[in-house]
Amino acid sequence: MTAALATALLLHLAFPVAGPMPVWRCLFAWFALVPLLVALVRLAFPGDPASRALTLRPLWAFLVGWLCGALWFAVHCSWVDRTMHLYGGMGSALAAISLLLFSLFLGVWFGLFAFAFVLAALALRQRGFSAPVVCSVAPILWVATEFALARIPSFPWDELGYTQIDNGLLTRLAPWTGVMGISFVLAAVNALFAAAFLATARRRQLFALASAITFIGLSGFLLHAPTPQPTATAMLVQPNLNVITDDVWLDAQWNAHMAQFAQLATNCRAPYFTGMPGIAPAQVGDCAPGTTLQPDLIAWPESPAPFRDIDPRFRKAMAAIATQSQAPLVVGDLGIDISPGPDGRMNDHEYNSASVVAPSGAFLGRYDKIHLVPFGEYVPARELLFFVHQITAQLTDLDRGTERRVFRLARTGGSAHSYGIFLCYESIFGDEVRQFVQLGADALVNLSDDGWYGDTNAPWQHLAMTRMRAIENDRWLLLDTNNGITAVIDPRGVVRQSIARNQVGVLVAHLGFEQRLTWYTTHGDLLAIACAILSMVLLLWSTRVLVHAAVARQPSR
Repeated sequence: MTAALATALLLHLAFPVAGPMPVWRCLFAWFALVPLLVALVRLAFPGDPASRALTLRPLWAFLVGWLCGALWFAVHCSWVDRTMHLYGGMGSALAAISLLLFSLFLGVWFGLFAFAFVLAALALRQRGFSAPVVCSVAPILWVATEFALARIPSFPWDELGYTQIDNGLLTRLAPWTGVMGISFVLAAVNALFAAAFLATARRRQLFALASAITFIGLSGFLLHAPTPQPTATAMLVQPNLNVITDDVWLDAQWNAHMAQFAQLATNCRAPYFTGMPGIAPAQVGDCAPGTTLQPDLIAWPESPAPFRDIDPRFRKAMAAIATQSQAPLVVGDLGIDISPGPDGRMNDHEYNSASVVAPSGAFLGRYDKIHLVPFGEYVPARELLFFVHQITAQLTDLDRGTERRVFRLARTGGSAHSYGIFLCYESIFGDEVRQFVQLGADALVNLSDDGWYGDTNAPWQHLAMTRMRAIENDRWLLLDTNNGITAVIDPRGVVRQSIARNQVGVLVAHLGFEQRLTWYTTHGDLLAIACAILSMVLLLWSTRVLVHAAVARQPSR
């Protein structure tokens, strides 16, 4: 119990809690898993190695890991309660129950990690290995667990490697291994610290080695790699719309919002931060007073605006802004397809989309979001969970896109470049974002509505994960949000510009374009896949060893 609580708390402290995270808190990631690992090894090593009672210890380990994971998700993702209560229309009790069920479900994966670890520890003990040695399997199993979380429940939220997003040394792994390569290094150092705690001989040497690696790793926060200079400008509009009340605009409201959109799209004197909001110094846009700017791109984020791509009023308004600014638009909207069903009736298919408009005003197409948010944009296992719509009033049920697209765009008289556009939650999936770069994207654009999170730690967590996508793919990334954090991120993951949260504004974002493909972009999560395969082999081998040991203990007849 104590070990589970300690690891959950230390993990939480290693990530953003409220606002930008102080660098010193990244230190916790280097030893956060130690209490859990020590407790799990001690579960496997007390008493007689031939005792039948040891066969229950993987189950005890599962419960300890499950508790740790449930506590971690409950504390770290406490924004789920707020989102369901304030924006999902749930009562406070139902919202709290939602957070509890959410945490218990995702905590299972920590439990499976603990189960597999103790099973392997028992088998290694049977073969004569010491307690410190068995810690060596921890990084393999940990990365396999992160990989499983990303692929099965599809919630790779704040994997361990994100804690080092500002570490100029460790993030050099990301273009080769993705974020899970950084997780592997951190888990390995945690395992080394745990081995030092468990060792009876050479304890000081192990502590010294683990401390030295940690010190070298942390020195990466002092490294500042040179970054390419920006060569283009984008206008990222932050409308700051209310996610509950701003989904219907009457004629006067529509005209006012469109006039505001057009004004923001050309406001090159808008103030911004030269880095992270609230930390970096603020300054006013650097164009001369009274002048206008012809940007290379204008973006409107995913938001509750009543934009439908088939609405003639919407198309007319977007075409007018595009032709006035002579720049292409990327606009978050609701994509609608109408097609005949099997019964001959016309069916509507609705998508969370990003429509693209040329400087001429012509609609070039749209990207339909592929990875939808469960219980936010669709209901998983709809037949079984038919009652969910009765619990939360705000639940939508959208269709899933089927094709990742890259759009080649240019302002009037400018050079054309290819943009990969993805929406909100999709930015936490490294293996999916890289596919836009494989298709030829020179820069990445993420349209997001973080208004659902409210004033919690979630927007800051989302920013860190989005920054990792820029590093993995060596691309400039534009993050345009409804209410913040709107920012431009360079290929090293550094926030170069941003604007304040919870206010209407526009970021005059300076960006560049890259063509080089990283190893990760080309090959994906090979390290994580290798860890998953090794974990399965380890589990099969461990089971075989323990079964043979159990058979050997049976009295002969």
